Amino acid sequence: MGILSTGENNNALIVQSGGCTAVMNQSLAGVVQEIFEYPHFGEVYGAIHGLGGILDEAFLDLRRHASKNFWKRIANTPGAALGSSRRSLRVADMERVLGILNKNNIGYLFTIGGNDSAETAHRIAQGSRDAGREVLVIHVPKTIDNDLLVTDHTPGYGSAARFVALATMGAGRDAEAMNGASPVTIIEVMGRDAGWLAASAMLGKRDEMDAPHYICVPEVPLDKGHFLSQMEGAYRKWGFAVAVTAENSQSATGPLDGQQEPFYIDDFGHQYFEGPGRYLAQLVGRDLKVRARFEKPGTIQRSLVACVSQTDAKEASLVGRAAVRYALEGYSDYMVTLIRQSNTKYECDTGLAPLEDIAGNVKVLPQEYIDTTSGLLTQAYVDYARPLVGGPMPRYERLNAAGL
Repeated sequence: MGILSTGENNNALIVQSGGCTAVMNQSLAGVVQEIFEYPHFGEVYGAIHGLGGILDEAFLDLRRHASKNFWKRIANTPGAALGSSRRSLRVADMERVLGILNKNNIGYLFTIGGNDSAETAHRIAQGSRDAGREVLVIHVPKTIDNDLLVTDHTPGYGSAARFVALATMGAGRDAEAMNGASPVTIIEVMGRDAGWLAASAMLGKRDEMDAPHYICVPEVPLDKGHFLSQMEGAYRKWGFAVAVTAENSQSATGPLDGQQEPFYIDDFGHQYFEGPGRYLAQLVGRDLKVRARFEKPGTIQRSLVACVSQTDAKEASLVGRAAVRYALEGYSDYMVTLIRQSNTKYECDTGLAPLEDIAGNVKVLPQEYIDTTSGLLTQAYVDYARPLVGGPMPRYERLNAAGL
């Protein structure tokens, strides 16, 4: 297909939404810089704080910043340069959204976000089509949760995974060194309804002694007896034990600590509980009669640029630039996907998937990635994830092995 003309509606609007990542602005810069290469586009706007920025008509004129060096610095900045939002699109909002897009001659809408943002993009694409004045909508994937369907993986995941792997390696060596003083550590990481981020703790593990010794993921209800047995086994053998848990790991009957009511429900209906990390640390401490630390890194998981995977940064820019080219070919109501071409020498290309296949759905860890016997992840997962974190994990040595 050639470049599609949308008549006079050649202005573009870019929106960032959902949880930030360390490479989210790589995608923003990719979209903007690709647009700048085509005289076809008119004005280029950025909505401040996601959907709320559209509803408030709070737009930035991005053509005021034409310098490549400026966009290079934006690309390497964590967070969302336009500001993000978790505001959902309500039925009553649609008429106003479409009216504002029409008023500003927006013919192209680029949304950068995850599952909820994909649903918003899908509804705007459908709404504009039904209204007889179609806006071409392309969704650019981003989420540290790695839980978008169809795409091999999501920009943002590789960098957060690298952080988790390095943090687990460091926490393991700390617990090993402290021995009787504080020999057990439980790390709680993000991930919402999927265990992809918790799984990445495996990527720095080189032998049985290395942390982690157990990984709790939402895909497998936690058996407390099995968990305690594995942790005790590691502690008795090595003198320390480290577990990593996803924030929504649960037992077969619900939240691990028995909490039934969420402390917060967001605009999309996602429920938030206190999290299992503290509870598991207390459980292990009581069972082993030792001090068990509880660590919860929080937003540092998705914002520490020192842990950015260069593979992740490159692909975040790649999907941003590809989104512009697909829009110019006339595609709408699609998400850019990453397609793995080879694992031997890792290569990845872009593709497209209909937003209706992605919006509101969650990609969970496949069963072949989970080893329920050990409570860890399989080599198949490691082979899948290792190329995404960029360079190799550091190799640590030991002066004194356990038992000497």
